[in-house]
Amino acid sequence: MKLIAIYKCLGDETRLRILSLLALSPLCVCHLQRILGKSQVIVSQHLAYLRGHKLVSGQRYQNWMIYSLAVPRPVALDVHLKCLQDALQNEAVFKKDFEKLEKLRGSKTVQALLDEGCCKRPALAGRQNAGRKKTATS
Repeated sequence: MKLIAIYKCLGDETRLRILSLLALSPLCVCHLQRILGKSQVIVSQHLAYLRGHKLVSGQRYQNWMIYSLAVPRPVALDVHLKCLQDALQNEAVFKKDFEKLEKLRGSKTVQALLDEGCCKRPALAGRQNAGRKKTATS
């Protein structure tokens, strides 16, 4: 991967926040949503961009996708993330992200959080329509 492509990924605040969090721990999309305060669509779009550049990878766990930094990944990404981890400790938005991650995880693994039901399970289509009244037009 070219260095310019890595900088393009790091040049967006949301992507940089995602990468800095994934440098600390694999995370589910719902965890990233909660920490970043962004919608599932926005988080997923950024993850797709990062996945397309082979900087992150996703692994399915039951109904959820768990993201982590890609293995193998460009050495330049590791070097930049290590440097950024020190610099980002003093930036308010990143500091809050790290605090939210620590509060969310505590001493638990991502898998333990998922097993406890921290993420909302996707609703079944049939259940979503079960409470609706049928009308003459439906």
